[in-house]
Amino acid sequence: MKENNLAHNVFFTLKDSSEASVEKLVEECYTYLKDAPGVIAFYAGPIVAENKRGVNITDFQVGLHLVFSNIEYHDQYQVSEKHNVFIDRNKDNWAKVRVFDTYVK
Repeated sequence: MKENNLAHNVFFTLKDSSEASVEKLVEECYTYLKDAPGVIAFYAGPIVAENKRGVNITDFQVGLHLVFSNIEYHDQYQVSEKHNVFIDRNKDNWAKVRVFDTYVK
C-alpha cells in the first residue's frame, strides 16, 4: 500500500568519528537540508551510543530523518543545489552511507 508521505532516513558511518566530526555533520544537516521544499518533519543527530541491545545497529554515528509530503518533493530534494553542496562538503568523511526510504502515514 502506497502512502502519500515519504520518510527518508540516512545513516552515516564516519571515517573520523570524533565528537567534533559528529557535531559538524549534524550542523551541516541543519544548515543545508532542513528547509528543503516539501519537508514536513526533520531531525538529525548522533547515535544513542548507550543503547546496546541485541537489536540495535551501532555501526554509524549520525542519523538524518526527513519526511516529505510526497515523493515528488523527495525527488526534487535529491537533485537540489543545497543537497549537492551538503554532499560535496561532507562526503570525504563518509565511510558508509545507508538510505532507507519508506512511505508513511
